[in-house]
Amino acid sequence: MRKSKTSKSVFFKFGGFFDIEAKQAKIVDLEKEMGLPHFWLDSEKAKEKIFQLNKLKMWTVPGGEIKRRFEDCESLLLEMSEESDALFYQELVDELFAIETKLEELEVKRMLSGELDGNNCFLIINAGAGGTESCDWVSMLLRMYQRWALKKGWSVEIVDRLDGDVAGVKQVTLRVVGSFAYGYCKAEKGVHRLVRISPFDSNARRHTSFASVDISPEIEGNLDIEICPDEIRIDTFRSSGAGGQHVNTTDSAVRITHLETGIVVTCQGERSQLQNKETCFKMLRSKLYEKKILERDAKLKKIEGEKKEIAWGSQIRSYVFQPYTLVKDMRTKHETGNIQKVMDGELDEFVNLYLKEFA
Repeated sequence: MRKSKTSKSVFFKFGGFFDIEAKQAKIVDLEKEMGLPHFWLDSEKAKEKIFQLNKLKMWTVPGGEIKRRFEDCESLLLEMSEESDALFYQELVDELFAIETKLEELEVKRMLSGELDGNNCFLIINAGAGGTESCDWVSMLLRMYQRWALKKGWSVEIVDRLDGDVAGVKQVTLRVVGSFAYGYCKAEKGVHRLVRISPFDSNARRHTSFASVDISPEIEGNLDIEICPDEIRIDTFRSSGAGGQHVNTTDSAVRITHLETGIVVTCQGERSQLQNKETCFKMLRSKLYEKKILERDAKLKKIEGEKKEIAWGSQIRSYVFQPYTLVKDMRTKHETGNIQKVMDGELDEFVNLYLKEFA
């Protein structure tokens, strides 16, 4: 019974999912337009067309692969009879399950329809109260997100890092580059709570630590964001941690404070002060642009009536290591006892459930 239901569910889902042929036709038209001699005369219009093309390919490439695998399975199933090999039949059913999984991934991605969801992003982790224990918690979360990004096929660059006084990390900023990085990572925005027996406590007592995760999209191109010199304060300081003789002996690290909003961005990952300053301005513009978009969306929600209230600043997930193991998301109520799997970067179940419920 499960086998027949699986094949029918995949057929039904794909049949009503989206029109691959229509999107492929648009791609052909755009590629023809890009081949015209006058295409690059208007650079802004050209960039917009390229953006449209890349966005369409995000759907048609994986969608076309699913469609091909789906049609192969469908034709083989129609040709099979009662005398067909049982092992081959099982392999076909396994393939249907694999197709269904890929289709569900595309369905989650389809929910990421926000203006900024397809962008790269900056992921910032800050230690809460708790001293060394909280700093160690930040280093654990850093490892978890790096492994998650690796599983998603994204690249991760540490833009800024401030190590703890004894161990761990006080604050770290990651630049995450990949398809729909911001759309997925925004599900992690909030406070993460750790409960465990502290390795730094000689009496082996249980400690509770907190770390906050903030996400902001990386904005490419010309933004309608003007930053006047009198609106910001720029501080330079000596980079900390490993980085070579030049980095540690010059004031190459840069911190920019936006006085009106209180937004602070720092960068010390580059070799020169100029490069760090450029990265800081990029991060500041992105944060200001995100703030502008969120304020606009908040006004729309107020007019339309908000269905669900999500307090980003509150605790979103608990990670309990002792006396039992449990990871529980406070928003979706999803939980698992396999905490090591989660800390190794298996976050998709938590993220996808959140996106399905709140995106």
